[in-house]
Amino acid sequence: MNSNLVFLLVCILIISCKNEKESINDTSFQPKATQQYITVLGIAQDGGYPHINNTSEFVAVKNKERNKELVTALGVIDKQANQKFLFEATPDMPEQLAVLEDQHIKSDHIIDGVFLTHAHIGHYTGLMHFGREAMGSKNIPVYAMPRMKSFLANNGPWSQLIALNNIKIQPLKADNTIVLTDNIKVIPFLVPHRDEYSETVGYTIIGSQATALFIPDINKWSLWKKDIVAEVKKVDYAFIDATFFEDGEIPRPMSEVPHPFITETVKLFESESKELKSKVIFIHFNHSNPALQKEYPKRKALEEEGYQFAATGAIFSL
Repeated sequence: MNSNLVFLLVCILIISCKNEKESINDTSFQPKATQQYITVLGIAQDGGYPHINNTSEFVAVKNKERNKELVTALGVIDKQANQKFLFEATPDMPEQLAVLEDQHIKSDHIIDGVFLTHAHIGHYTGLMHFGREAMGSKNIPVYAMPRMKSFLANNGPWSQLIALNNIKIQPLKADNTIVLTDNIKVIPFLVPHRDEYSETVGYTIIGSQATALFIPDINKWSLWKKDIVAEVKKVDYAFIDATFFEDGEIPRPMSEVPHPFITETVKLFESESKELKSKVIFIHFNHSNPALQKEYPKRKALEEEGYQFAATGAIFSL
């Protein structure tokens, strides 16, 4: 075989392997060269995946038929300022903080701030790991709305975290801007939800190049004073509640957990452009939601329309 032909075949093989590797790792969220960005640290609803009382899910994960998924959280990174922030203190927080340290920013402190949305188990109970039984941390900044702050301050074991200075509450006010670094700002805003113990907020995360919405938990869109379509038009990314795909998904009245179904959200965007739909990134999937699985046909159909589904490890430049 002549040397030119051999060289050509080697080049084809290298390109083929490169393309195969890219296709295996293909998501819509490939990292860009940026100093500020969001990284997805978990995508599941509060109970995670596999879920309690679902042995079949544990077996599927054990047999590598399904992936384990951590509870929904975002990391916000500013490499220029050498700072990292966590949105949601989930039961999986130790692993999520380790990912931030190992893969994003190594520093002499575990986190520069934790933002809470509300007092449901998947969104704040990770704070326990800052306590004396685990890390015994000192003055970790925890950003909380007034009712959330009061709940933590007046109920054990959370009040002990404050008393022992494991955490230091940083008060938030709806629609007021918090400046985190020279490049990143955050604005909390109220959303309707089951507010037994605290109010519920979403966040606008503002970078120098891009802006994101984060609304992991909300009741039906019609109950919010704002228009979700209009709000998505204002930002570059919108991480929004995708707890359930459609009605009838769980064996109890779904009015008890009135999240917007993915099908309802899609209906609101049906007349919008593919470009706008591509800003929607579904997140916070209940273990029952078939869209948690990449091969689900209805998920693939929505991806064809432009919608995105959050993937752990995905990066979005700010």
